[in-house]
Amino acid sequence: MENWTVEDVCNYLRQQGLEQWVENFQDAQITGQYLLYIGTVDLEKMGIEPLNERLKVLHHLKMPWKYPVEEMKVFNDPVHGHIELHPLLVCIIDTPQFQRLRHIKQLGGGYFVYPSAAHNRFEHSIGVGHLAGLLVRALRERQPELQIDHRDMLCVQIAGLCHDLGHGPFSHVFEGMFMPKARPDFRWKHEMTSVEMFDHLIKANGLETVMEEHGLVLPQDLVFIKEQIGGDLDTPPSLSQEQSMCNYQGRPKEKWFLYEIVANKRNGIDVDKWDYFARDCYHLGIQNNFDYRRFLKFVRVCEVGETKLICTRDKEAGSLYNMFHIRHHLYCTAYKHKVTFIIEHMITEALLKADPHIQIEGSGGKMFTISTAIDDMEAYTKLTDHIFEEILHSSSAELQESRTILQNIVRRKLHKCVGETHPLQPMEVTQDEQLRLANSVAQAEPGTGTDVNLQAEDFIVSVITLDYGMKGKNPIDNMHFYSKKHPTVAYKILRYQVSQFLPEKFIEQIIRVYCRKTDEKSIEVAKKYFVQWCINNDFPKPQDVDVIVPKHCSWKPIWKEKHGNGSDEDGKGASGMISISVEDPACVSIRKKHEKYAPSESLKVQNLTLGK
Repeated sequence: MENWTVEDVCNYLRQQGLEQWVENFQDAQITGQYLLYIGTVDLEKMGIEPLNERLKVLHHLKMPWKYPVEEMKVFNDPVHGHIELHPLLVCIIDTPQFQRLRHIKQLGGGYFVYPSAAHNRFEHSIGVGHLAGLLVRALRERQPELQIDHRDMLCVQIAGLCHDLGHGPFSHVFEGMFMPKARPDFRWKHEMTSVEMFDHLIKANGLETVMEEHGLVLPQDLVFIKEQIGGDLDTPPSLSQEQSMCNYQGRPKEKWFLYEIVANKRNGIDVDKWDYFARDCYHLGIQNNFDYRRFLKFVRVCEVGETKLICTRDKEAGSLYNMFHIRHHLYCTAYKHKVTFIIEHMITEALLKADPHIQIEGSGGKMFTISTAIDDMEAYTKLTDHIFEEILHSSSAELQESRTILQNIVRRKLHKCVGETHPLQPMEVTQDEQLRLANSVAQAEPGTGTDVNLQAEDFIVSVITLDYGMKGKNPIDNMHFYSKKHPTVAYKILRYQVSQFLPEKFIEQIIRVYCRKTDEKSIEVAKKYFVQWCINNDFPKPQDVDVIVPKHCSWKPIWKEKHGNGSDEDGKGASGMISISVEDPACVSIRKKHEKYAPSESLKVQNLTLGK
């Protein structure tokens, strides 16, 4: 209908019994492209009187754009309520490739920690498709000049619906933990396979014809959908967002803002986050204080240089910081929970040991392992969380080791976390580095006379990086705002212009040390290893060190001086002093370390001998 000529519009008016207004539309040269945006004010300017006639004409003009109620399918979602999806989206949902997402947990191993976190990628994907439709529809209705047509809306919704097709068993466990160890030389991200799975879904189910019947233009619209899901996969990651978008073929530069709806690589503010914030908080029992519905009330597109970007009102800057704070809170509380991590680590170990022995039939009868199934979409369609039960209930001798690990998870015989601290400087988190750290923990013998001797293989070191999604950068620095009086002028708002209570740093790391041995004696000794390791590496004092190994506090004088000995509330002890000798060689070293931790305080020195 967007392609209707002036004569087509006039013919439609005649069919609806509105012949008396045909001449008015001919004089105004109204084509199908502008029908959806016409309002009563426009009809009045065209000379259509009185008001009831304008409303009658308007009603008939909107009819071609509405789908019959029986064609729309209603989904009752616990997060978004009753939502309606276009029949083309329903056709995609009703395929084996999409239904596969029913069997992939959204939070991976988090379900073993949070009993109600049983939701999966299936409902999340439907929610993202729904929110993508709400956002693109809000822009279309608020700014007709953007010329967002029916094809644009459908493509954006399909991209939202299919953005997670490439996830493997237990979601990010497969991508972030299993694949880097199973195929270390192959850089793989689930977005790559989401694009491949989307192609496979369309071809295997013959949906090209269905898409064309609903007005899509192939292959251009297929390219647009895949670019929204995976970006330009041929573009080096070092290029900026603008540089990578120059290679996009799906839509012209005038509509680049559409690429910011499903997966916003500019600042991370997109409908994917809105859904998993709301959905994960709902199932985890955590309060979600970000309201995407309010964002939709203020969203609009503004020109920034030669590019059109999605912007929001200036008064919403604080809400966006709050949105990223919720993301950080979810990572700390659930996604990177210390028990969740070790369960996912154990699942990864089980999958790695089982990998050579699991056979999955793919296209042409060819067989694939767990790690190579990503090379064949027919085989990958069969790979879901069910692999856990397949190994757990197997009787094969080859899977004995994997089976034992999963049985330990089910019976809650988990590796224990013996301590947590923070690095003073950013650390590279690689597989080799984690092994080196485990070895250094084993070498940090506390010398307490225990008969328990722990080796490097007894320790697991996890370095967790927490940020706002942009590796230490402030994502709001890449967001543009507009004011009430100047809705077409976009500008940036700096952090200090919003509030003095906002964070100054946007990245931090947590180091956790786990012990594979679970008996009480080994755990007690492992905690002492951890404390000695923190001392050797000048890590900050762990929170619970005074409780788990109180005698070890004296090993690190700077901890005692900095954090106190528990005798008073200000953390400085009775005198606020640490006794060391001026002549003692350790004096200079401790003074320097003290200045690193608390440069604003002076180190008081008495002419006494430093005690161990």
